[in-house]
Amino acid sequence: MKFFVNDRCIACGLCVSVCPEVFELERDGIAYAKEEPESGVICAKATEAMEGCPVDAIEKDD
Repeated sequence: MKFFVNDRCIACGLCVSVCPEVFELERDGIAYAKEEPESGVICAKATEAMEGCPVDAIEKDD
């Protein structure tokens, strides 16, 4: 499962605080998904970040 951050990102940092293993902030503060989750636990954290995103900026490709 691959996660993506779309152009609705408002740089709130929630995804990074929930799942730093997958999400990181660019220099301008916008988030991006740096890698695919390697384990079920990390995937669950990334999904939690996606569901908690206040602007629905995180998507996943099953």
